[in-house]
Amino acid sequence: MCPAPTKLWLPLAVALVFLGTLALGWASSGVPIYVSSWAVRVTQGGQVAERLARKFGFINLGQIFPDGEYFHLRHRGVPQKSLSPHWGHHLRLKKDPKVQWFQQQTILRRVKRSLGVPTDPWFSKQWYMNNEIQPDLNILPVWNQGLTGRGIVVSILDDGIEKDHPDLWANYDPLASYDFNDYDPDPQPRYTSSDENRHGTRCAGEVAATASNGFCGAGVAFNARIGGVRMLDGTITDVVEAQSLSLRPQHVHIYSASWGPEDDGRTVDGPGVLTLEAFRRGVTKGRGGLGTLFIWASGNGGLHYDNCNCDGYTNSIHTLSVGSTTRHGQVPWYSEACASTLTTTFSSGVATDPQIVTTDLHHQCSDKHTGTSASAPLAAGMIALALEANPRLSWRDTQHLVIRASSPAQLQAEDWRTNGVGRPVSHHYGYGLLDAGLLVELARTWQPTRPQKKCTIEVVHTPTPILPLLRVTKNVSACAGRWHRHIRSLEHVQVRLSLTYSRRGDLEISLTSPMGTRSTLVAIRPLDVSGQGYNNWVFMSTHYWDEDPQGLWTLTLENKGYYFNTGTLYRYTLILYGTTEDMTARPSGPQVTEHVCMQRDTEGLCQECHQSINVLDPFCPTSCPPWFFSHRQTTVRQAQSQNLPI
Repeated sequence: MCPAPTKLWLPLAVALVFLGTLALGWASSGVPIYVSSWAVRVTQGGQVAERLARKFGFINLGQIFPDGEYFHLRHRGVPQKSLSPHWGHHLRLKKDPKVQWFQQQTILRRVKRSLGVPTDPWFSKQWYMNNEIQPDLNILPVWNQGLTGRGIVVSILDDGIEKDHPDLWANYDPLASYDFNDYDPDPQPRYTSSDENRHGTRCAGEVAATASNGFCGAGVAFNARIGGVRMLDGTITDVVEAQSLSLRPQHVHIYSASWGPEDDGRTVDGPGVLTLEAFRRGVTKGRGGLGTLFIWASGNGGLHYDNCNCDGYTNSIHTLSVGSTTRHGQVPWYSEACASTLTTTFSSGVATDPQIVTTDLHHQCSDKHTGTSASAPLAAGMIALALEANPRLSWRDTQHLVIRASSPAQLQAEDWRTNGVGRPVSHHYGYGLLDAGLLVELARTWQPTRPQKKCTIEVVHTPTPILPLLRVTKNVSACAGRWHRHIRSLEHVQVRLSLTYSRRGDLEISLTSPMGTRSTLVAIRPLDVSGQGYNNWVFMSTHYWDEDPQGLWTLTLENKGYYFNTGTLYRYTLILYGTTEDMTARPSGPQVTEHVCMQRDTEGLCQECHQSINVLDPFCPTSCPPWFFSHRQTTVRQAQSQNLPI
């Protein structure tokens, strides 16, 4: 007799589960699902509400609001979920004069406003941001905060982009696009049998391919506006480069470039006069004075032992240079090592490694994009997410943040060293793998950096023979005592050299800071047999970021090749960039202050606002932005410049 109840209860349990599932389906379709609790308003107080609950068999769960009029009642004899209200209790409560209002509660469908995982068919192949590996670029948590690049404009400077591509057309921005090869507004690539002009379209898809549209994969900033400049498929001149880098700088936030001089291990080349001016104007006037962001691929000359410090685009202080690592955290065969690389994102390594998924010509998809060309657009997309979180970031703020949001992670290299402020840094990876989640988190609370200072020190200006090993030391004050030039925390460090050498590629040049950080400005380049040396060439290193520059700097020139090499150092200038602020003393977390903060009036002058405020609000910083001064600050500076007492 015992098995019978079990046989009876099993189908009943299944039926209950079915009804529960069905009820949830009805709830999601808008049909109300009633539960066993009521909200009741009783104005006479808690004791009356308690008597009322006992009278009708309810349990009084207490006040809903502190004022004691609304109470939460539950009835154990009512089903947990029902498709109809309980009319008996409805009538009883309605007839009771002590009840001013009541409502049987229904299930409300509420969802977290997260974007979830894109449904694009190739998103499963996007291993660098879909959590398939750990760590990846940490993109998903940023999307789940609602940040997708909306409101940010990115322009790809390349061989054009396929503006009508199914994964690009919805985000295509004609104002961020132009054809400087044919001088017309249409950046559509020129089609050939070998599809040689696919590069720009592939880079564009990495940044802003539309998500969840049933096609290809998703871009890192899939709601950003994307434009393309066609400038590599024709005659390239200084004019063409300068015009491309200056296209609507008040409209375009980020320019992404994955090109430069030949990566052949022999070339030493960089921007012309007009392009240098375009960089300068971009960072000083672009984005309303905050500065255009130029994201640059570090170069693919690893097979030729090239060094990206011989590339004047990647080693510019105005560009943010991005290197590559493989899925397994190894240095790719094509990767160039140099001191100017700031950060790293993923790309591929050997032929069997997975590559980058993106858009391709002829309305197609590709999972074969590779090289540092693929790494820079990923970084551009991540920076677009940070700009959406904090649109007031300057070009220097962005570089500070990228350094702080990069880490060695699992990246393998023999040259990882800890600099003078405790940050690991590598010539292969810069400060390491860029983390989008950390980048956005830091961006939200970042306070603007103080104005950039520049301190120039002429170290050598008479001919000096370059022996097998030449060390030049200089005790530097970092322009202390000169308030308009003094630097407390370093950013970029440049070394401008004029020298001759019998075989240029055999000469290794390094610089050691007062805090003991040694950075290789150029390693040996076996294919560089030039006897011309370096003519007023500027090397750059980011490895001293936030260090105190005061003290002994050592430049080392060492022959790493043929014993009988000879040369002469004619001029050596050390150029320091940074800020008067001690950046290592900045608090790491969000800051809240009760002090008076500043805001700008319509003329751009700082005015006080006299209420307690969180200094994280970008519209009321605690001090005037770098490009504005309060009346008091102006008075102080005028007095200082005239040596008057303050």
